Amino acid sequence: MSLSGPRTSLLAAPGGDLEVLTTGKGDPHSLFVHGLAGSISTTRPYASAVRGTCSFVHQRGHGRSFTPATEDWGYAELAADVRAVADQLGADRALGVSMGAGALLALLAEDPDRFERVVLVLPALIDRPRGDEAMRRLGSLAARVEAGDPGPVARHLLGEQPAAVRTDPRVVAWCREQAEHLVTTGVAGVLRVLPDRVPVIDRSVLARVTCPVLVVGQEDDDLHPAPVARELGEVLSSVTVRILPPGGIMWEHRRATRELVGEFLSAP
Repeated sequence: MSLSGPRTSLLAAPGGDLEVLTTGKGDPHSLFVHGLAGSISTTRPYASAVRGTCSFVHQRGHGRSFTPATEDWGYAELAADVRAVADQLGADRALGVSMGAGALLALLAEDPDRFERVVLVLPALIDRPRGDEAMRRLGSLAARVEAGDPGPVARHLLGEQPAAVRTDPRVVAWCREQAEHLVTTGVAGVLRVLPDRVPVIDRSVLARVTCPVLVVGQEDDDLHPAPVARELGEVLSSVTVRILPPGGIMWEHRRATRELVGEFLSAP
């Protein structure tokens, strides 16, 4: 593949057309899948040290991928969408953040040999539903997004960032920009449906995944508990688990995260 620069397209998927941005050229081809209430722009930093071609997808309800989530929708449907996009692009490697990590787990549970390498960033759950306060806050975010005022959304997003960086002007600006983006999307429907779902029914099926997997977790993150990352290290057969200190893997540990991902996804 040879590209002169970033190219945006809409690709057909079972859940409707999905917005995809592709940049770079050559092999390997890595697909990046954002988290819940994330976006293409929130996943692009993970690719800054990755060689080859990188594609970034907006899942349904996010960006220009307008198809709404329904009550019978969950990680299996997310996985089908990701699979369709990866197949059309010829992507052989993948990275998922939070919800995106769950989508990749669901995909690998069905097709353990689909990718050559996979990165799971901040996995939030595997096969056990959660009803804790961190998950309930997603409902509050949904209400704020539906109200259409980016101010409360930005304050909510800022409150979800590590305490040590909440006064950082870069973080404040990022929360404001992301809030302005979210109120123009259908993400509220996803926020109301997905917290009740799990990526896989039985984690033991993940033992069939033989490709190298990098799991990146973070201490003191109640929305993405570090024990979940460690548990994936116990069920996946070829896995490296890195738990970073508190402070935000893309804030205080941005360089370390980029280097981890870049080295892993760029490996022969």
